[in-house]
Amino acid sequence: MKKSVYEMVTEKVMEQLEKGVVPWRKPWINGGAVNWKTQKPYRGINTFLLEAGEYATFKQIQEAGGKVKKGEKSHIVVFWKWLEKEDEESGKIEKIPYLRYYRVFEINSQVDGLESKRKELSFDHDPIGKAEEIYKGFMNAPDYTFHSGRAVYYPGIDQINCPPLKDFPKAEEYYSTLFHEMIHSTGHKSRLARPGVTTNNVAFGDEVYSKEELVAEMGAAMLCGVAGIDNSTIENSASYIHSWLRSLKEDHRLVVQAAAQAQKAADYILGTEEADEE
Repeated sequence: MKKSVYEMVTEKVMEQLEKGVVPWRKPWINGGAVNWKTQKPYRGINTFLLEAGEYATFKQIQEAGGKVKKGEKSHIVVFWKWLEKEDEESGKIEKIPYLRYYRVFEINSQVDGLESKRKELSFDHDPIGKAEEIYKGFMNAPDYTFHSGRAVYYPGIDQINCPPLKDFPKAEEYYSTLFHEMIHSTGHKSRLARPGVTTNNVAFGDEVYSKEELVAEMGAAMLCGVAGIDNSTIENSASYIHSWLRSLKEDHRLVVQAAAQAQKAADYILGTEEADEE
């Protein structure tokens, strides 16, 4: 039964891979990096450049009557847009990508005289019983913290941080996010020792990193399947996986390879025997 759930999840992910891309997945609400003035969340690569907090430019801070604390260093935020340029010979309009960056400061920790504009949202969910069993049943598990703003596994200290359940509009997405980090943790040298976790100095977006993301998301989707969590999480997982496949030249065979490693990781968390290889 367990094996068939894994296979069903893999098939559904493969089906969904043809239906669009959501490059950056952050299903929680509170604690991310936002523009202090507008309270709009930063997107794209900026979510990796900035820690959780509220950010403003030096000019915005001055105009609002604030003052950057002495010795504080700014953070870089990037944005890009398309510029239209007419080709002199053909007269055709060409679109040219235009990249810029600007510097910002976190107003709560680096600035005096400004108050937070953030309004925290909180969602009241009942825990999902089977999903809780999976989480609590993970033997030889890493340490856990549940602070808002970031979902991450730290191999060096063998610790997971996941935003708390109250930060998620949907309880299912909380467990999907937690399972994703739990799958990462199975790659630790004391468990399954996957290269995507044990390799030193792995750069964001390179092949080893990208393959590990496929494994983590496939494994999370499988655990969601075992927990009976709504299939909408499968669609979200497929979109997330597709974004990583783009950096690996759209090779969908990698999903099948990742699924095999993900199944081993899910089995490890569930404490079940590995299925015999065919």
